Amino acid sequence: MSSDNSTHDMIVTRTFDAPVERVWQAWSDPEQVKRWWGPQGFSSPLCRMDFRQGGTTLVSMRSDEGWEVFNTWTYRSIQPMEKIEFVARFADADGNQVSPADLGLPPTIPDEVPHEVTFSRIDDATTEMTVHEFGYPDAQTAAVSRAGMEQVLDKMAELVASS
Repeated sequence: MSSDNSTHDMIVTRTFDAPVERVWQAWSDPEQVKRWWGPQGFSSPLCRMDFRQGGTTLVSMRSDEGWEVFNTWTYRSIQPMEKIEFVARFADADGNQVSPADLGLPPTIPDEVPHEVTFSRIDDATTEMTVHEFGYPDAQTAAVSRAGMEQVLDKMAELVASS
């Protein structure tokens, strides 16, 4: 995947105190995804996963106040223990795409955001993972996404370290 000069990407790299197989499982097991998806103050009550190239996962995050938002992840490529490429979109509860603006989200959020998640084995007990989101229209929108992703990865770090 690539981006052009008129867009801004979001890249976060995190080192986990867990083997690559454990970090991979956090992305590939729906019960695991439900334990880390969403920023602080959000739970993930739903994860219907079709984890294969061409498959789509429907995942939700719900705020403590009960506001729930749904996303789909449509997988372009899956290379076990190495890389996941997918396109994230906002959706309704049935998985039908909706525009972020229709959900009351800022109009600068794109209708779809390509993602590339890479996994690198540092040693048998340590994994480096990078999340790369492509194509935000401005640096501020990319920064908001980064702040949310940092919180998500904090939750993931707790999950994989506790297993």
